[in-house]
Order: sequence, then structure tokens, then C-alpha cells
Amino acid sequence: MHIFFENLVTLEKDVSLLSVGIRLVLAAVFGGMIGLERGRHGSSAGLRTHILVCLGGALASLLGLYSAEVLGYGGEPLRVAAQVVSGIGFLGAGMIIVKNDNVIVGLTTAAIMWTTAIIGVALGIGFYGGAFLAVLICVFTAAFLTRLERKRKKSTNIYMEVDDLGRLESVVGFVKSKLTPGSIVQVVPARSGASGHMGMVIVTSGLKDFDDFRDAVKEQAGVHFLIKE
Repeated sequence: MHIFFENLVTLEKDVSLLSVGIRLVLAAVFGGMIGLERGRHGSSAGLRTHILVCLGGALASLLGLYSAEVLGYGGEPLRVAAQVVSGIGFLGAGMIIVKNDNVIVGLTTAAIMWTTAIIGVALGIGFYGGAFLAVLICVFTAAFLTRLERKRKKSTNIYMEVDDLGRLESVVGFVKSKLTPGSIVQVVPARSGASGHMGMVIVTSGLKDFDDFRDAVKEQAGVHFLIKE
């Protein structure tokens, strides 16, 4: 592997068809490795998206090198590639979604998308070793640390309705007293559509016994029903 990368480094400033082909193929392979792992987790940005992002980053770097080494244009050859760092943020922003219960999802996908673009830039300028190590770390993060984090912090979603608006504030206070810090309690329109009802969405990661929580809350006056989603 070390000899392989040493041979690649000799092509660092070479923008021949062979060198360009190697970099673009590696960008597709490396981006595909990350995309496959994200696809396994059900991410909206999967194999094709990550390949294209990595490929685009590599081509942006090659464009700057080609203009400087072959065409002889002046200026900073990596100026085009530098715009990838900020430009990819617009694509990543589209991955971030705020759900109705104020839970934000897509941050990891957006971060990995940004990293994939930078890996493409690294491949484009010939920094193969750094790109290879970044791919390994990125895949490890997506594959193993995501699972570890989900096991450590598994959230519970609960929906309930209150049929006595005069008791709503006290019910909310009681519910919060039964939850761990960081839990989300949001009052929303009642899904049942019943007149005089208000709904409540609860997202918590520290609920040890749902049955005990449900029984305690349902004893409060005004609570119509409570379900685990």
C-alpha cells in the first residue's frame, strides 16, 4: 500500500489523462464507500450523491491545476477548489430537517457530505494518503460510532392529549418533572380534532419505564389519553 501511494505521488503535478483518470476513479470509489455506508442507515444522501460530490470536488481541484500547469494561467490554482468548501454547505443545508417535534435530523449526513467533498479536493491535488485515511475514519464514524450513539441515547416519542385546557399548564409541569433534563415537551394542536383538546408531543432519551410514566401521567386530571409512538 505504501509503495502504491508513493507511485501515485510521482503523478502529483501531472495532469495527463492517466493521472486525471486515476484521481477521478479514486474519487468515485472513495465517495462510493462513504455513500454505501450512509445508504445502509437510510440516509437520503446515499451512494450516487456521495460519488458525485467527491467527483465534483476532485474535478474542481484538477481544473485549477490544469489551468496553471497546462494553460499557464496565473493566479492561485486552488481558488476553484476553495469554493467547494463553502459551496457544498448549500447542499448540506438541504439535508438538515427540523421535524414538528423540534428534533433536528440530518446534521451527520450534512457533515459527512462536506467531508466527502473535501476528500475529493484532496484527491484532485494528489494528496492520496490523506484522502485514504479520511475515508477510513469517515466510514468508521458512520458505521460504528452512529450505532454506539444510538444505543447510548435511544429516544422515546410519546403523544398525549389533554381535554381540560384549564389543567394544561399543570399537566405540562407534571410531565416535565417526570422526565430527564434535555427532554422535549411541546404543546401542539390535538390530532383527534376534538373541541377543547390540546395535544402534547414528548421526546425523551432517559425514560426507563414507560408503563410507570404512563400510569402516573394518566392519573392527572384532564389527561385524555397517552400513547407511545
